[in-house]
Amino acid sequence: MATIALAATEGMLHFELAMVCEIFVRDPSGLADPWYDLVVCGAGPVRIGRFRMEPDHGLERLARADTVIIPAVADVDADLPADLLDAVRAAHEAGARLVSLCTGAFVLAAAGVLDGLRATTHWAHTEALAARYPRVRVDQDVLYVDNGTVLASAGKAAAIDLCLHLIRRDHGSTVANAVARRLVVPPHRAGGQAQFVTTPVPARDDHPLADLLPWAMARLNRPLTVEDLARQAKMSSRNLARHFKSATGTTPLQWLATQRIRRAQELLENTDTGIDAIAQASGMGTATTLRRHFSRTVGVPPNAYRRTFRST
Repeated sequence: MATIALAATEGMLHFELAMVCEIFVRDPSGLADPWYDLVVCGAGPVRIGRFRMEPDHGLERLARADTVIIPAVADVDADLPADLLDAVRAAHEAGARLVSLCTGAFVLAAAGVLDGLRATTHWAHTEALAARYPRVRVDQDVLYVDNGTVLASAGKAAAIDLCLHLIRRDHGSTVANAVARRLVVPPHRAGGQAQFVTTPVPARDDHPLADLLPWAMARLNRPLTVEDLARQAKMSSRNLARHFKSATGTTPLQWLATQRIRRAQELLENTDTGIDAIAQASGMGTATTLRRHFSRTVGVPPNAYRRTFRST
């Protein structure tokens, strides 16, 4: 069972702390076995906003965790606890996966573990993060960044996106999607999506794309074009692009490409279907095209991705 250690110190924000507990304390999907073992670590009783929290362990426990999550800090200009920074460094040296949520990136940066890496934080603090820690490659236009063993998210909703991304990495998209449904949040927002996009899917039944997106999802095995989508939506291609940008933060073709990759991931995780058949089912056409786009988007070839989830 993988251990997630949640750092809790004075001056952190309660939203991210509570959200991590809600997502990782138990498996709301009922599909993953084993689930995570979540422990809360701190130097002693801490006050989080108007609430008081009793950590389960001291900060030294971070070094024995598989994943360490650093929630947001309320005041990015305040001095950070030296014992927290030491514990984060020790966890990093021990090989833990480090995750910052929102302004928790300032903790990772102060500990030196973000040096030379991409990172992000809430858009209101990206300039301060870049100015204070020039060795960190701050990207202010993304929801979250995954460097492999060091990850960082933007604010609030993006922190949920990153937590779902962790579950998707560890347990697959089926489990992550089930958790998202239980939380009543969108199942997937790619980390490279702009911070200012509020939702990747229409939030209202009367939205102009409310019927189009399910229609397209049911036809991913077909060679859909922007003109096909516009014709089905009964609007011009320019008007379609405008609605897509507003609803998903991306273009129709980019949205289609993302859904095709997600369909391929689900088939790789849950079936023994061959690569050629998956390429057809996901609308990629050929195994060569699937391998090229899948490797570029996911970071590993389809067969390697399947082996990872079969071994898990």
